Amino acid sequence: MKSYPVVLRELDPEEGGGWLAEVPDLPGCMADGATRAEALEAIEDAIAEWIDAAKELGRAVPQPSSIEDFSGKWVQRVPRSLHMKLAERARREGVSLNQLVTALLAEGIGRREGSRKRKGHAA
Repeated sequence: MKSYPVVLRELDPEEGGGWLAEVPDLPGCMADGATRAEALEAIEDAIAEWIDAAKELGRAVPQPSSIEDFSGKWVQRVPRSLHMKLAERARREGVSLNQLVTALLAEGIGRREGSRKRKGHAA
């Protein structure tokens, strides 16, 4: 089986506790477990099921991404992991990386300027 990157995160008690494993390259592909090991074991089955379902539906199966696929540059140098996360989010939102980063930067600047104005500081 192809090796897809997996994102693991610990679930809060309000979420039921344990661990959640997600595969960013395969939208909606996730599994959980009481431990990291259980979540990682469960995600292997989830990946296989996701791929089988996509093939049965005649849908393309994305190739696994790799942190090496991301150079960490567009105009501003950033860590590769941040570049990968931004690229994944842009893909999910159906926009280019430049459009997403521009919107995020504009939102951040807008919030910061709004905060300064409320506090009585010049922008």
